[in-house]
Amino acid sequence: MKKYLVLFLFLSSIAQAQQLALLTVQKIMRDPKWMGVAPTNYRWSGDSKTVFFSWNPENKEKDQAYKVSVLSNKPEITEDNAAEKALAVNYTYNKDKSLGMYEKGGDVYLYNFKTKKETRLTNTVDRENGAYFLYNNEIVYQRGDNLFQVSLLTSETKQLTNFIKGKRPAFPDRVAPTLQDTWLKTDQTELFDIIKKRNKTGGRPQAFAGGRRSGTADANQKTIKPIYLEDKVLSGLVVSPDGKFISYRLTNPVTTNHNTIVPNYVTASGYTEDIPGRAKVGEFLNVSESFILDSEKDSVYTVKTAQIPGIKDLPDYLKDYPKQLEERTKKNEDRKVNLGTPVWNENGTVAIITADAQDNKDLWILKLDAATGNVSILDRQRDEAWIGGPGVGRGINWIDNNRFYYQSEATGYSHLYTYNVASAEKKQLTSGKWEVQRVQLSKDKTTFYISGNKEHPGITHFYKLGVNGGELVQITAMKGGNEVTMSPDEKWLAINYSYMDKPWELYVQANKPGAKAIQITKSTSAEFDSYKWRQPDLVSFKNRYGDDVYARVYPSANPHPNKPAVVFVHGAGYLQNVHYWWSQYFREYMFNNMLADNGYTVIDIDYTASSGYGRNHRTGIYRNMGGKDLTDQVDGVKMLVEKYGVNPKNVGLYGGSYGGFITLMGLLKEPEVFAAGGALRSVTDWAHYNHGYTSNILNEPFNDPIAYKRSSPIYYADKLKGNLVMLHGMVDVNVHFQDVVRLTQRFIELGKDNWELAVYPVEDHGFVEPSSWTDEYKRIFKLFETTLKK
Repeated sequence: MKKYLVLFLFLSSIAQAQQLALLTVQKIMRDPKWMGVAPTNYRWSGDSKTVFFSWNPENKEKDQAYKVSVLSNKPEITEDNAAEKALAVNYTYNKDKSLGMYEKGGDVYLYNFKTKKETRLTNTVDRENGAYFLYNNEIVYQRGDNLFQVSLLTSETKQLTNFIKGKRPAFPDRVAPTLQDTWLKTDQTELFDIIKKRNKTGGRPQAFAGGRRSGTADANQKTIKPIYLEDKVLSGLVVSPDGKFISYRLTNPVTTNHNTIVPNYVTASGYTEDIPGRAKVGEFLNVSESFILDSEKDSVYTVKTAQIPGIKDLPDYLKDYPKQLEERTKKNEDRKVNLGTPVWNENGTVAIITADAQDNKDLWILKLDAATGNVSILDRQRDEAWIGGPGVGRGINWIDNNRFYYQSEATGYSHLYTYNVASAEKKQLTSGKWEVQRVQLSKDKTTFYISGNKEHPGITHFYKLGVNGGELVQITAMKGGNEVTMSPDEKWLAINYSYMDKPWELYVQANKPGAKAIQITKSTSAEFDSYKWRQPDLVSFKNRYGDDVYARVYPSANPHPNKPAVVFVHGAGYLQNVHYWWSQYFREYMFNNMLADNGYTVIDIDYTASSGYGRNHRTGIYRNMGGKDLTDQVDGVKMLVEKYGVNPKNVGLYGGSYGGFITLMGLLKEPEVFAAGGALRSVTDWAHYNHGYTSNILNEPFNDPIAYKRSSPIYYADKLKGNLVMLHGMVDVNVHFQDVVRLTQRFIELGKDNWELAVYPVEDHGFVEPSSWTDEYKRIFKLFETTLKK
């Protein structure tokens, strides 16, 4: 009996050790492996019978290779290289799909599906890439900066282009002549009659040798006119399907920008080492020009961007700067654009090309006349804020020789369209207050497979739709997030699925409406499962502008007597965190659960500029970051006071990156609403962030200083009243440590109290070390405990 009691106590201690029990910062912020490791990297076998993936259910040092058959649905460990042997080859096909081509190890291989024979076409030290079939079944590939064409009938390889790095030499055979060279040449001509004679006749006569003139060029030898790249960078080499036209792009790289430097203090050498950084917004952009090489005429001409409709149109924001508007109107210059690479239809009769304005206001889809470089408009998307939205400007491709498909926010939401170049008919295939997030055309080009949030902004499903439009048919059924990888034969789906309180797992389902999705993996640990993670209330409220704003609310079962509340602000700005799937902010999700356990009501808002809600929501912060995105937080607090009984005097907020920025703006611009805040890795002055992100929203500092001063916390530093803790990694190459240092200096100069700065010497923008995560969230929790529960 005693022996059984000891065994019972031993088993009970093991079970207790696996219980998470009370949440603490230290438990939450450990190496995430304690939660269990979700499967990733889904790949189908070529026969569509097996899914290969990476997984680590035993919490080992690194993930292992797994596979699951659609017939058994039982995952099993496999060899690391088994997937590579079984995966579907990513063939590029000829017109009738009798031949396939692929690249491996930097060489090009050909496969004949009738004879089942594979042929290696290249075997070189250099890498061959970008191989594809021309209309006549000949093959083109790129090696270095040049294109080569292979005839499958004669096995002949010919060079199509002759791009040469560097400048065109003044004298091909040598350097420029010296004074001595010129004197000798003149003296020779004056001395010898034979030189005078040969100069007149064009040179020395050729002697015959063996029936052929010695030194003459082979009559069959083709010379290719060299194109010297000078200091430019070559890209975008594309050959038309008939092999006649070669398009390419030359870029003048900017070498005068002031790139930043991030000092790294904790190094193996013991010395401070500099990390090269990015340029800041407003620095010069690379300028590109696109060209067409006519191989038959051996002539080169530019793509005529001056013909683009609206190329001279100026943005509306210039009305705030009358002098600048007057100057730019007077200059009447073409705006700078970035051209894409031409996309040819299958028979090579039509090419389309995109053009993006560098001021971010326009996206054009153009028809390219390759014989002249002329362009004509097919579709124009103009946005006085900035062009964006899921799929917009990307993934444009042909359905047949007359129709191509693309996405546009013309209705206010990103939807799918087709355009017929023969009839000039534009057709909208999807509609409604939801977004098409991803599009894939079936192999037989009869069906679109679409991922979108039609059911609810926070639910993604997989759909199918005929290429001519019609009924949108839903295929997945599980409420939450459904990320689909389709099998090569398009009969099966590998679904990466999660719910609010359930991390991602692999499911397999037949590609049919109503088919059941079978769960393949179970990844979470016993310790993670022992806690009852909340499914927060997913609510919506009207902001002060009458717009619907969605939020997650974590009510406390036992609110503290002070009825405190905390607002979590997600990062990235254009990101969605209010949804029914597992949050990428999983640490913050767990921290919000811990706050609710400790008597706080927590809200997490998809504020204006978050993704998933259409164009107006996306661009609502144009020229005013810290405007609607901040007042949405304030309106969310008002909703908590009215519906969840929160005390408006005891509200704090926290967030990282863009969330850190909003936290600063909340403390500085809304001091009567927010009593305390934790700002992690936050932007304090947008003039010091990067160009690609910031110029979309705020234009450029020297063109639109009003927007930058309106949107940057450093200009509101004098307004600080509440309690603030700032936390920043010192080797952050995204939002530089300089940002928080500059704001710190302003607080010092202004004599501000109730703020502190915590620095993390070894951390980049995304923290890695559990000790750093633990330290920063202990400080944030302490801030809330000592200020909101007074």
